[in-house]
Amino acid sequence: MAEMKRLRESLHRTQEQVVQELTELAARLFAERRIGKRPTFSVRQYAKWEGERPPWPHPDARRVLSAYWQRPIEELGFSPRTVGASGPPPALMPVPLVTQSPDAAPFLGRDVSSPVDDQAPPPWLAQTTTVAAGSADWRIGQAEVDLLREAADDVDAMDQQFGGNRLWRPTRAHLYWVHHMIDRGVYDDALSRQLHAVAGKFTTSLGWFCYDAGLQEQARQYFSEALNAAVLTGDDVLASRTLSNMARQAVDLNKGREAVRFARLAQVHADEWQSPARVTALLAIREAQGYARIGDAFNCETAIRRAWSQWELGGNERDPDWTGFLNLAELLCLEGMCRLDLGQTAHAQKLLAKSEALQDVAHSRNRGMCLGRLSIAALSNGDVDQSIAATTDALRLIEGGMSSTRTIGQLKTVHDNLIPHQRSSGVGDLLEQIRAHVA
Repeated sequence: MAEMKRLRESLHRTQEQVVQELTELAARLFAERRIGKRPTFSVRQYAKWEGERPPWPHPDARRVLSAYWQRPIEELGFSPRTVGASGPPPALMPVPLVTQSPDAAPFLGRDVSSPVDDQAPPPWLAQTTTVAAGSADWRIGQAEVDLLREAADDVDAMDQQFGGNRLWRPTRAHLYWVHHMIDRGVYDDALSRQLHAVAGKFTTSLGWFCYDAGLQEQARQYFSEALNAAVLTGDDVLASRTLSNMARQAVDLNKGREAVRFARLAQVHADEWQSPARVTALLAIREAQGYARIGDAFNCETAIRRAWSQWELGGNERDPDWTGFLNLAELLCLEGMCRLDLGQTAHAQKLLAKSEALQDVAHSRNRGMCLGRLSIAALSNGDVDQSIAATTDALRLIEGGMSSTRTIGQLKTVHDNLIPHQRSSGVGDLLEQIRAHVA
């Protein structure tokens, strides 16, 4: 039995009743500016969706269906047009939460009243209630939106320089303000789209900063919220970026298969906006990292080759800012990380050493990650001297203000691996320095 039919029958609803409720929900979401167009629903159309091979709905209809059933659209039995029988397995997308109304279907919405603290995302992300009439005294202008967009760019740039440990709190405050503007301000449709885009950008950045700071559960929740925003607004660019971030996090959580699914679904969204080659290169290397983590050398090699072939096509004026970090040094580093996970330590050391030599000061967090991996690879190859040199340089970056829990975590691994070599020249002092920073 098709999933949507099973769900409907479990609620003892007729197709006519569900269609009526979908129509009412679509009107609500359209009035709240959460969908661009108000889709129409018919019993005949809904009957096709309950079939064994349901047709892929229009983007706005997908958002309404996901919100109504509170399930990812893929979990309702739908498959994107670009994914064929041999395509990637579906990665289930989070779905938008909408305000509960007295007569709404049981799946819609939930009450969120948790306090704002460092342990969980603030409640405005889990459920945003749009005020029907804002204050006429607070009219939002283009200058304010531009300022917020520039602030989002600034925190991303600071992340590259210093890491996310000191950025997630101020970014969360920025995001609160954006949502407050969305809910209380007065603005036209064009500014509405821009505000929601800025909110999505802050949200996925916040997820990344939490991930870099070691707050993995919070990061997953923010990534989920960013995907919600992408689904609601039809923003395939935001979906591609967020899924790329989720793939990187999944590797660190030792969920390689999940990383592959996220990277491949990100490419599905990238195809929707005909993304440039640099995006495909990034998503391919994310996929390779997932395969490397599960020890699938064949598919990892294939993805690495695809990443390099796309990267070598060069930059494009359409490249989004979130791919700007993917220079030659970074792609070498990411491949080196794949080789290290596959146990190809000699190859990994060579790639990571080359990457470190090419890293620039504007990417000190990425350089710190590269140095940490290089130190581990060198130790695995018995090259204690290069491990000491790489670790010393990583410590200098931390002393210079770079704050990344991920980098510090790597130094802990280096510390443990150096203990058997503590009688070697310089190792004892280095162990003390590591303990001073990572204790």
